[in-house]
Amino acid sequence: MRFHCLQHVSFETPGLLADEIRERGAVLRTTAVYAGEPLPAMEDFDVLIVMGGPMSVHDEAEYPWLRAEKELIAAAIREGKKVLGICLGAQLIAAVCGARVYKNPVKEIGWWPVRWENVGVEEVERSGREEEASEEKVGIKGLDGKGEGRVEEVETIAFHWHGETLDLPEGAELLASTPGCVNQAFRLGDRVLGIQFHPEVTGEIIRGMVEHEGWELVDGPYIQSREEILAGVKGMVVGGRWMALLREWL
Repeated sequence: MRFHCLQHVSFETPGLLADEIRERGAVLRTTAVYAGEPLPAMEDFDVLIVMGGPMSVHDEAEYPWLRAEKELIAAAIREGKKVLGICLGAQLIAAVCGARVYKNPVKEIGWWPVRWENVGVEEVERSGREEEASEEKVGIKGLDGKGEGRVEEVETIAFHWHGETLDLPEGAELLASTPGCVNQAFRLGDRVLGIQFHPEVTGEIIRGMVEHEGWELVDGPYIQSREEILAGVKGMVVGGRWMALLREWL
């Protein structure tokens, strides 16, 4: 399987996601769209990964490459390619699918819990075993052995850095939410996945965000300080429910 990553700024790399792809023995190529590198041809990839960035999906005047990137994402979805969008990438998927992308009432920056809404039992149980000692599990929402619904939930601490949000594309399934931003993750069919938070981050990526975008760290109900964010790097837990979801999707 051939993976291609669209990167919008130098410091927001695929991080842990790249590690997972390479462990599978798959090929991962990256286009630095911010540096003017040409977008890949449709026949050059099986999976398209669209990373985050500080720009908005609406900033085509300032970033003219956004227009061509939207066309590529829309074409990949039409042709049945697998497409994964993270933060700005999720917003770009929503935009090309006709959904609204707009300013969120509050910015979310830092380590905040994500509530999983529609994760299947098998996914959660598998990931729960991975994080048994390090993550507080507050239940499962999915189907029991008899096909009957449950009402429990699962929460995961995740890293966030966004000021805009999105409406779900038509036909999309909500996967995760937070009090500050309802539509945190969605799945569109079995091939398109949008994640508003940042499950791919490493300590290096987070330090890069703080260095380049630290001006956004002002007082706010869901904005942590530089010190809180960097302290969270030391105790960050990787994998878990996000990785189970990713592996099932792949």
